[in-house]
Amino acid sequence: MPSEVKVAGVIYNVVEKDLVVVGESAVLGSCDFDKTEIELKTGMSQTRKEQVFIHELTHAILFEAGFTEHDEDLVDRFAIVAHQVLKDNWNQGDLYG
Repeated sequence: MPSEVKVAGVIYNVVEKDLVVVGESAVLGSCDFDKTEIELKTGMSQTRKEQVFIHELTHAILFEAGFTEHDEDLVDRFAIVAHQVLKDNWNQGDLYG
């Protein structure tokens, strides 16, 4: 997991925490646009952590692209597929080959 990721020139720090809270609910991850921080709950399996990271990264990408309202179902579906594509292709050196 990277300690930071740059999205449209903005650096988001990636931190793991024992408890991640959005509103009044404990969640697996969150993306704070003001603090430019992606939070991930500690203790998840590596695969689940990767999926949650891609989900929260998708929120950061949408926000930095100017979208302030995010359809959570769309973000979920996109992140699951993006995780698989990146996981299966990233280490092959060329995503387009």
